[in-house]
Amino acid sequence: MESGGLGDLFGDPEELQRRLAEFAEQMQGQQRLVWADNAIKLAVDLTVAAIARVNVQGNADAQAEEIRTVMARVFPEAVALVREAREGLQ
Repeated sequence: MESGGLGDLFGDPEELQRRLAEFAEQMQGQQRLVWADNAIKLAVDLTVAAIARVNVQGNADAQAEEIRTVMARVFPEAVALVREAREGLQ
């Protein structure tokens, strides 16, 4: 009786290879999802932190203008992070 190596231990070697490939694909998909989640969270945190640092003064219109100015600086970076995250999921 000859030993078939690892094939005897794990069954059909082609089936094992197919399952390992599926597992690797699943792990890559999960890694992309985690990266995307982290990028989106970073975009939100960046925006919130920037707005929190604003020392708003004056009437409501002046305060709104200060916050809009900060958003105009931060928003393009946040959008870029989210765009990259979405592209990573596709």
